[in-house]
Amino acid sequence: MKVICLMLIMILVIMLVLIFLSLILSKKIKFDKEKNSPIECGMNPINLMRIPFSMQFFLLAIIFIIFDIEIAILMPIPIMLFYNITLALLTMLVFLVILTLGLFYEWYNNALNWAT
Repeated sequence: MKVICLMLIMILVIMLVLIFLSLILSKKIKFDKEKNSPIECGMNPINLMRIPFSMQFFLLAIIFIIFDIEIAILMPIPIMLFYNITLALLTMLVFLVILTLGLFYEWYNNALNWAT
């Protein structure tokens, strides 16, 4: 127990020393309004810069993430074919059926239309 407490104290001391060293040695000395603004162009922002995402962009991003995850899940299936063919094919079939049913559900509810 003493060793763990000693290690935690050492970690805390090393962490604090590194934080103080980085604050002392950092090159960011001037705190200027223009330097601290998110857009450093020399102009003051006229209106809010937070514009909501369009639904088309959001839909495209979600579709990309879904198919990216699909590829990551389906990649190990050829390796599974060497060990148990029926389990690999059953896993692939169930996953693709669920994905296809989700696609048809989205299509039926007109969620894939760009105009809505």
